[in-house]
Amino acid sequence: MRHKDVWRAIDTLAAENGLSPSGLARKAGLDPTSFNLSKRRTSDGRTRWPSTESLAKILDATGAALEDFSALVTGARTLPERGGRGRTKIPLIGLAQAGSAGFFDDGGYPAGAGWDEVELPATNDPNAYALTIAGDSMEPVYRDGDHVIVSPAEPVRVGDRVVARSADGAIMAKLLTRRTNTKIELTSLNPSYPTLAFPAAEITWLHRIIWASQ
Repeated sequence: MRHKDVWRAIDTLAAENGLSPSGLARKAGLDPTSFNLSKRRTSDGRTRWPSTESLAKILDATGAALEDFSALVTGARTLPERGGRGRTKIPLIGLAQAGSAGFFDDGGYPAGAGWDEVELPATNDPNAYALTIAGDSMEPVYRDGDHVIVSPAEPVRVGDRVVARSADGAIMAKLLTRRTNTKIELTSLNPSYPTLAFPAAEITWLHRIIWASQ
């Protein structure tokens, strides 16, 4: 168990619940600065570890099990899925490549012969597909090279992680933070990236991300 892995797990747990590290601390009834970067080392550079009490409180506040948190510490990119649904082959394409013509039909379903296949957990949606994440805009939850399963059949709500296609053909993985009849806002989990606001008519479809590789 390494210092940086424990703190990365806390950051991922926060992001999995739509929170910043300070928001997670606040939700757990802790001082909002408990998980700030400045609290992770002492003034003379020595490592500072979160207390077992603070870990217990954030697990209780988020409903995560200890084994879920342990999985994050040991390298999992997201909280583990429960209830294993078997495995199947799902069409796969890179996120950067997905914006090219010919990979989706007008309804946003996989089309054409350019898709690869990957064996990932099964889903009840026969039109589900997988994308390979490119870039760091969704860190720490999704990292460059991770696979995500996307389901066109799942209902999409504010707070869901989604794959969106804009009217100009761009494909992006984002967090849906606002959706009205006239406006859609998409946010990166990496705070270095700005929120994107679109007129609703400029987003041709939104599909929910239902699983990510670990």
